[in-house]
Amino acid sequence: MEKNSKIYVAGHRGMVGSAILRKLETEGYTNLVFRTSSELDLRNQEAVEAFFEAEGIDYVFLAAAKVGGILANNTYRAEFLYDNLMIQNNIIHQSYKTGVKKLLFLGSSCIYPKMAPQPMREDALLTGLLEPTNEPYAIAKIAGIKMCDAYRDQYECNFISAMPTNLYGPNDNYDLKNSHVLPALLRKFHEAKENNAPSVEVWGTGSPLREFLHVDDLANACLFLMENYNDAGHVNVGSGSEISIKDLAELIKDIVGYEGDLNWDSTKPDGTPRKLMDNSKINQLGWQPAISLREGIETVYAEKFALT
Repeated sequence: MEKNSKIYVAGHRGMVGSAILRKLETEGYTNLVFRTSSELDLRNQEAVEAFFEAEGIDYVFLAAAKVGGILANNTYRAEFLYDNLMIQNNIIHQSYKTGVKKLLFLGSSCIYPKMAPQPMREDALLTGLLEPTNEPYAIAKIAGIKMCDAYRDQYECNFISAMPTNLYGPNDNYDLKNSHVLPALLRKFHEAKENNAPSVEVWGTGSPLREFLHVDDLANACLFLMENYNDAGHVNVGSGSEISIKDLAELIKDIVGYEGDLNWDSTKPDGTPRKLMDNSKINQLGWQPAISLREGIETVYAEKFALT
């Protein structure tokens, strides 16, 4: 990409899109295009077509998506499937129609089977049943990967896909009804500390293992892949290390400075038992994460809660 290339960041207000936007601006890219959801409904085929035809876009980072944690994924199953399919179908197809030079589609580690061998390699895709609680979202993301590869095969489009692990960072969602586990725990512990609550309830048993990546590391990886990867097939992007939900809760409790008790509600779902990415593909290309989990959480907590 040239510094003056016209680059569209879809989903620029979300955690991932805003991190990509910050990275591009830091690196000196000056011709950046973005629209809010009120300005452009990405589910609307005619609106997306008109936008692409008017803008003459060179490169696309497709970070727009309907996202959420276990509760949201399991409750709004139709919306997660419909909205994500429509968003990605419209952007990928119009990128092809208007001659976009390269597109990066962002998915999720939930594309892999619930009981996939660990760590999860890219070739584990479609080898088993998905985790039921987020199956609609996962199916949409799998369709996006396959769509990029199909447009590469049929139309010779340079469309690539990256599958991040669990993310956290600036602009995360802290709504306890539909947030992911790390921001939910940060909010729970912070509010418990502020209110001198004697205990905090945490979902599940604490036994599942999860991998976490700071979104700024992902943004670095996205730019790296846009500049260095031009092949079919998706690429895992993770930190390469995992932590149990119990240990994560203890870590966040320590960072926040909360001194009460943890109450584990084992009637709530744990989700997938283990989700660790095999990152050897992107590591061999020359990318490595730079932000440790403690450092990342401390920074996020200071920015979101401790300084407010």
